[in-house]
Amino acid sequence: MSPIVYEFNPVERFVAGTVGAPGERTFFIQARTGSRVVSVVVDKSQVIALGERTKIMLREIKKTDATIYIKALELDDAPLEQPIFEEFRAGVIAMAWDAENSMIVYELREMTSSDDKEEDELVFDENDLISDLLRVHVSPSQAAAFAKRCLSLANAGRTPCPFCGIPIDPTGHLCPRSNGYRR
Repeated sequence: MSPIVYEFNPVERFVAGTVGAPGERTFFIQARTGSRVVSVVVDKSQVIALGERTKIMLREIKKTDATIYIKALELDDAPLEQPIFEEFRAGVIAMAWDAENSMIVYELREMTSSDDKEEDELVFDENDLISDLLRVHVSPSQAAAFAKRCLSLANAGRTPCPFCGIPIDPTGHLCPRSNGYRR
């Protein structure tokens, strides 16, 4: 079966979201244009990295090109589009600045068994593609809103223990710094 490339150029909505209770959440990246929706499962660490790297990229873009205007968009707090069908689990994620069109391009490639064994090129050539790919073109303003949502979503989980830093479940946790007493 040949790999599928899900291309969104332009995209109406590009968000990170979760399903489940804190501590058991599944993280998704979702792109929508019209009635077409694609949902990809990602790790929490990938969501945090996307948020942080997007902020850094936007800062660099503003430094190098003063004509780029990043409009503050309203934060998209709406839930993910329903129903949520997982297209694939993301392995390698790449970001690039398309200076010609003034767009940021996100590419999420399906996780394969070879992702752990060897280091692949981060530029995805569609002719050599062996796994599914989500490619989303967003404006700098959309990317800024996306980054803000990624970071707020990652921080909305369980509160960390003030002593050990391990997330506290609703029932408490056995803190290693308190010799096994429940906090």
